[in-house]
Amino acid sequence: MTAADVRDWDPGDGRISTPSAARAPAWSADVPVRPPAALPPLAPDRGPPAPDWAEVVEHFREGLIVCDAAGVVRQLSPVAERLLPEVAVGELLAASGVAGLRTPPAGGEFGHRGRRLRVREVPLSAGRSCHYVEDVTESVTRADALLAERARSAFLAVVGEKLGNPLHPDRAAAAVVRLAVPTLAEVAVLVLAPRSGRARWWRATRADDEAPGVDSGVLNAVDLPAAIDEGLVGAEPHTLDWLVEQAVEAGWLPGLDAVDVSVRVVPLPGRDLPAGALLVARRSARYYDEADVDLLRAFAARAGAALTTAVLYRDQAEVADTLQASLLPVEPAEVPGVQWGTAYRPAQAGLRIGGDFYGSHRLPDGGAVFFLGDVAGKGVEAAVFTGQLRQCLQALHRVESHPARLLRLLNDALLETTLAHGQGRFATMVLGVVRPRRDGGVTLTMSGGGHLPPLVLRSCGEVETVGLSGMLIGVVPDPRIGEVTVELAPGETCLLYSDGVTEARGGRRGDEQFGVDRLLHALGGCHRMPAPALAERIEQVTCDWLAHGDHDDIAVLALRATGPHSRPARHLHAVPALP
Repeated sequence: MTAADVRDWDPGDGRISTPSAARAPAWSADVPVRPPAALPPLAPDRGPPAPDWAEVVEHFREGLIVCDAAGVVRQLSPVAERLLPEVAVGELLAASGVAGLRTPPAGGEFGHRGRRLRVREVPLSAGRSCHYVEDVTESVTRADALLAERARSAFLAVVGEKLGNPLHPDRAAAAVVRLAVPTLAEVAVLVLAPRSGRARWWRATRADDEAPGVDSGVLNAVDLPAAIDEGLVGAEPHTLDWLVEQAVEAGWLPGLDAVDVSVRVVPLPGRDLPAGALLVARRSARYYDEADVDLLRAFAARAGAALTTAVLYRDQAEVADTLQASLLPVEPAEVPGVQWGTAYRPAQAGLRIGGDFYGSHRLPDGGAVFFLGDVAGKGVEAAVFTGQLRQCLQALHRVESHPARLLRLLNDALLETTLAHGQGRFATMVLGVVRPRRDGGVTLTMSGGGHLPPLVLRSCGEVETVGLSGMLIGVVPDPRIGEVTVELAPGETCLLYSDGVTEARGGRRGDEQFGVDRLLHALGGCHRMPAPALAERIEQVTCDWLAHGDHDDIAVLALRATGPHSRPARHLHAVPALP
């Protein structure tokens, strides 16, 4: 195909070539160029007209006030008209009477007609200016509510932390009223539930910016104000004038005028009944609204839990103290011509009780049964078992005073007790009878049940070991019981001790036993000591050896023959007594 073949073809763009027509040249220098004809003008745009200024700014969140260089309002948006009806076009902005526009406050916010407005001024050209005014009432309200909730949460967190520590009702009650001032009240009064017909109260007051002062007192239950009585049974009285009158009559509102005061009473929840009632008062300028009452109830709930815990702890502590007192070793009974010395240190000092025991009981013939023993174990369970042993001895010595036979009766009683309770408890013991002689000495008849042998300090300074042996008590039905008789001249002493002395571990390495040899050495030169001083010395040298380490129960019983006409020796204790 050649160029001639396609010369007359349709190029495909709508321009059809005609073979019969002569093709004029596209451009020639001989042909003059004519200017193009002018286009007709465009017809004007017939679309919708442009919106005016008021229609545009109507939907702005902020109101706009445009002023000229002289401060005259030239344009005012509809939002600004609604927020500031005092402002008018053509008038001076300063003459509108809106203080927040004349002198913008710090932060740009001011109150107007019950709303919170924020204003900012933006300079424009030619000395003009535009004031943007926004209603921030809702956002400020939400922010204030959030801040208030955070403050309440922080306050309650501090309350929970402070009230989690006191475990004594008095200290917990004082902490409650101290925490209530000044956040909840200017005066706070807490009345605990009456006990034995009397009710204790605590009051906290605050003067100016000083720390709250706390005082307390006691009232008869019948003299409590009626509003407090209602609070103590779980009610929440609402007659405010009546509450104020009763609080004033009770003398609980110092520094507050009864005419201008707001008072509320809320119960403090307890286990069954309220633990107490809390009265709060402050000037009417800070009236208790619903949010304040909710915070007061939340505070009362935490205070009630703290007081309930403290009261429960106190009751348990009283029971524990009573039981411990009944399980503590009892000082030996006085016997003419005999001086007793005792020392006792339990393994768990916080309990004050343990598994070692000693004591004595008077006999009708003027003598006495005395004993010192050690039960298996330590702590509360061991102390309970020692209590059973002492009760058995107190009953059995009235029917049998011979040491060996009395020890066998005790063995049978313990076997019955341990079998009945399914316990395998046993004990070691030295049990004896002391009888004064006419020459001022005493005769000791002792029986042993698997315990360490007694020691005798002679008047010449010699220390003798008494050969006394026997089997454990409470293990077999018919144990072998050893028996020995020892004579003590006036001024001589017999010493009984538990294995907490000889098995005390300490020394340089901390694991070496004190042992019998060190005990004998410690007794050297002590034959002239009174019995109390001797027992205390054994306790002291043992504790020095321990160096505050762990130890078993320690018990010492010293018996000294003093003669028929001796005076009781006065002894100054050097070892601190247990609390």
